[in-house]
Amino acid sequence: MQLNEPHKLPAPVPQQLISVRDGVALIVGMVIGAGIFKAPSIVAGSSASGGEFLLAWVFGGIASLCGALVYAELSGRFPETGGEYRFLSRAYGPGTAFVFAWSRMTVIQTGAIAAVSFVFGDYAQQILPLGAHGGAIYATLGVLALTALNLAGTPQSKALQSLMSFALIIGLAAIAIAGIAAPAPVPAAPKPMSGDFGLAMIFVLLTYGGWNEAAYIAGEVRDPRRNMVRILIGGIALITLLYLVVNLAYLRALGIDGMRGSKAVAADVMRVAAGEGSAVVIALIVCLATLTTMNAAILTGARTSFAFGRDFGMFRVLGDWRASGSTPANALVAQCAVAIALILASAFTPDGFSAMVAYTAPVFWTFFLLCGVALFVFRLRDGTPAGFRTPLYPLVPILFCAMCAYMLYSSINYVRFAVAFGVAVLAGIAVMAVGIPLYLAARRGMGRSG
Repeated sequence: MQLNEPHKLPAPVPQQLISVRDGVALIVGMVIGAGIFKAPSIVAGSSASGGEFLLAWVFGGIASLCGALVYAELSGRFPETGGEYRFLSRAYGPGTAFVFAWSRMTVIQTGAIAAVSFVFGDYAQQILPLGAHGGAIYATLGVLALTALNLAGTPQSKALQSLMSFALIIGLAAIAIAGIAAPAPVPAAPKPMSGDFGLAMIFVLLTYGGWNEAAYIAGEVRDPRRNMVRILIGGIALITLLYLVVNLAYLRALGIDGMRGSKAVAADVMRVAAGEGSAVVIALIVCLATLTTMNAAILTGARTSFAFGRDFGMFRVLGDWRASGSTPANALVAQCAVAIALILASAFTPDGFSAMVAYTAPVFWTFFLLCGVALFVFRLRDGTPAGFRTPLYPLVPILFCAMCAYMLYSSINYVRFAVAFGVAVLAGIAVMAVGIPLYLAARRGMGRSG
């Protein structure tokens, strides 16, 4: 024991403030965003019939549930703030975790925040236009405002998340009721459609994406070993039900051919049910959906950077937890700066949202697949856990890993045919690769300090 050491107060740590209801609200807010207002028409265009269209959404829920069951076991093994960063670190070592955390901070999470913020900006422009670059202006203001809210404290951000998620569900219910109550479309002459179910599933799974973000708050959930399972499964079940009801309403109001030709399916449904004046209502609902998604992404994204900073001195400034408000303040500020830089860079592309999807998708699915494989690593190395166990092992995790591998292939294969997004894909992969020499430098620094 060393003498004459200055007395130090214990460092602030995350508090367990999040209930099951809060966690489900975060998942709902993270998943139900712009996708449900953009993807259904694309899925319909790739489906041979209305039945196949609805079946794709059922399969999306099943695939997501498989992933949620895998993550429930992973979260039960390691109920700590940091989520996938912790899973990858314990399965493959600090190098993989370092590259993931770097990629999440510079590509995955910040790119997702920027992508959704563009959707918010585009719809906000329809309510109050701000000129040629108004979408990017709104996107930047949205990121700044929600980051400021999260800096105020976790209780404030989770309270707003619950409120916005509840309001979003009410809005989706209104669209569903309008669609179901709308007069049936005039039957059109049947058009032969072979369909492309694989392409449909790409957009379905993208629309379901985001439920994994709940793993990042495990260290702040009350009784996490029991409640993380409830949060993950309850959230996926609610989302699947909402998606089926809303898509059934779309199909009822427009028909499969009407959906295939729609550029804004929810707006077209409301026009059929309530006239042209309903377009502003749809814009407000979409703005609400995107703000809900952005808030959840900002809250969870900073938690990885916080864990990252705790483990590596190179980024130690990110590892400070501010006791006031119980929030990773420095990580939030850094995340905000990167997201805004991506917004500004993408504002000069033909479509900022598509550019950000191309930038993030291959990197995201690479690490998602590694997390699925990590469950097999833990089972072989550490045995069956005492807490929650993924049912039907190894079938469920095999299905999850197969889905991840397919999505990784699809994200690369899809953008290969779109030259405009090739630069974004290469940029995302290049930024991820920068994490490798950074880790080597960080490891050498740790060796010298030791």
